[in-house]
Amino acid sequence: MYPASRVPLPPPTPHPEVLARDWLPPVVLGREREVAELLRRLDPPHPVAPPPWMVGVVGPSGCGTSSVARRAAREVSDRLRQAGEGVRPRMLWVRTAGSRGTHGVAAALLRHLDEGFDGRGFSVTEILAGLLRRLRREGQPVVLVLDDVRVGGPDLGPLVRALSAPDRFLPEGEYGLPPVWTLLAATPEGWTSTLGSVDDPTTLGRPVGLVPYSAPRLATLLRDRADRALGRPADDRLVERLVEEAVAEGGGAPRAVELLRRELVGRSFGPGEGRRFAARPAIVEVELRVVRAIEAAVRDRAARVGDVRRLEAELARAQGAPPLPATTLWRRIVRLEHAGYLAREVRPGGVGGTRSVLRLLTPVDEWVTTSRLPETHPTAEPWSDSGPSAEGPEGPGGAFLPGALRPPSGPAA
Repeated sequence: MYPASRVPLPPPTPHPEVLARDWLPPVVLGREREVAELLRRLDPPHPVAPPPWMVGVVGPSGCGTSSVARRAAREVSDRLRQAGEGVRPRMLWVRTAGSRGTHGVAAALLRHLDEGFDGRGFSVTEILAGLLRRLRREGQPVVLVLDDVRVGGPDLGPLVRALSAPDRFLPEGEYGLPPVWTLLAATPEGWTSTLGSVDDPTTLGRPVGLVPYSAPRLATLLRDRADRALGRPADDRLVERLVEEAVAEGGGAPRAVELLRRELVGRSFGPGEGRRFAARPAIVEVELRVVRAIEAAVRDRAARVGDVRRLEAELARAQGAPPLPATTLWRRIVRLEHAGYLAREVRPGGVGGTRSVLRLLTPVDEWVTTSRLPETHPTAEPWSDSGPSAEGPEGPGGAFLPGALRPPSGPAA
């Protein structure tokens, strides 16, 4: 038997975030022509055709419609930035199948612009009016992705009509929106249902169609994802076996990546879940102020890694010490994730198209951490009059919130 502190860990997967369901690859392998066709039809940054600029990508579940739509949206955003007109585009993404009707989709879109917005008590028309007025007031180009459109999902007709004729929702004397490009990722049945709900089906035009991945293309996609997760070439036999299982089950690319997650991470996890090993190290070496920053940012919700970095910098300045470099802070977060204390997620949004967030798997007062590095500068003044000293020993329950810190307001996007 190994001592408790020397229980061997499973082989590490340095980059498990690339196995997340919503992770967007830099290139959608096997779908380059479809992405190029979407860009041709959307024609950024200055389309020849009049608005609205909407296009769909349609295919059976598991063939990559979501990745193709989001990658095309990212390319539209990149072209807008490269145009150098001084206005940064916004990217809005909503998984429609997880929304509660049209009201839920509209509220989710407005929440991208106003994180504190609560749609309860407002009608769909009022929310759409608020969304369009906010877009006009901010004046930024917008790239919108309506993902996972399927039969039985929310009725997108009101949203398509609002984007097609925004003047009906704007205050008197205000006309037009900044440029808005819209992509819909749909199953064939979902696309047909959406066409039936709009006044003029020609508004959406002819979609770009996808066919299911062949076994060789699926193997190429899975091998690329495995190589990125491991940081080295993956075993070809592993890839071949997982592709055979996915094809036999008819699950396509999502099922193949799910099987790969189970192999490399040790268990299946979906959105909002992270890797958590059964065996964990007895003590995790991490600065106490990092633990405090994570506790302040996360609390009972998911929080952005950027919020943790900001709070850690505030604590460091209060202690008279320099903030941790971004890469060093990231390594500390990875250590805590490997111990099973928290989970990282990569969500759509942010300037780069994705946003990293954290979620606690165990309460902070159950963490066992230590730091061999001094927490404060020798000449620093005490930054708190209560709680344990910043230079005191660390252990379960040792983290506390200084009065000057407050967790960020509003839900994580």
